[in-house]
Amino acid sequence: MVKTVLKIDGMMCGMCESHMNDLIRNHCKVKKVSSSAKKGETVVISEESLDISMLEKEIKEIGYELVSHTSEPYEKKGLFRR
Repeated sequence: MVKTVLKIDGMMCGMCESHMNDLIRNHCKVKKVSSSAKKGETVVISEESLDISMLEKEIKEIGYELVSHTSEPYEKKGLFRR
């Protein structure tokens, strides 16, 4: 699995977070997505890497700007993991 952090400019409120989460869910196969207007970021957990160029275009179409992104391997941490 892959954890991708998208730095988004323009999110101001909870509704903005909701719009961003919906956009990601509608265009990518994700396990989990959460956005924070306060941090200006969206965190996506997915099976495969995201199509960043497509997402950048889609994000711009709804009025936000993708400033940067980072990806790293993601390993779910279990409750009883040592």
